[in-house]
Amino acid sequence: MSHPYSGFSGSLASVGIGFLIWFNRRREKTAEAYNLGPGGNPKEYEPILARYIRLAEFVIGLATGSIVLIVGSSALHGQGGHLPWFYASPLILIASSVVYGIGFMALQLVTMEEVLHGNPHTAFTYSLNETLGYSCLACFLLGYLWLVIAVTNFN
Repeated sequence: MSHPYSGFSGSLASVGIGFLIWFNRRREKTAEAYNLGPGGNPKEYEPILARYIRLAEFVIGLATGSIVLIVGSSALHGQGGHLPWFYASPLILIASSVVYGIGFMALQLVTMEEVLHGNPHTAFTYSLNETLGYSCLACFLLGYLWLVIAVTNFN
C-alpha cells in the first residue's frame, strides 16, 4: 500500500482516535449542563483540576522527552541525521499526544474560569475536555506500542 508521506498512518490514527473518543463521549452527554466539582461547588474542583493538570504535564513531559531523545539520537546513527521511515507514524502519535494534552490543559483552565464566572458547564465542553484528555493518553500509549513494534521488527 502506498502512503502519501512517511507517518501518514500515524496521522490517520491520531485523528481517528480523537474522532472515535469524541463521538463516544458526546453521545453519552444528554443533559444540557453538568456540575463542575463535587456537589455542584466549582471551587471544590480545584484539587481535582490540579491532579488532571499534573497528569497531563507528566504525559507531555514523557512524550516531548522521548521525541527529543529519538530524533536527537538520529544524528549519532549516520543516515545523514534522518530517522528510518518506520519511526514517523509512532512519533506523530506521540506528538499528537502532546497537542491533545496541551489542548486538554488549556480547556480545563478555561472551563474552570467560565464556571467560576457563573457560566454553565455544557455537555459540549464536558465531552471536549474528556476527548482531549483521553486522546492524549491513547495517542501516547499507542505511539509507544507502535514504536516498540516498529523498532523490533525492522532493526
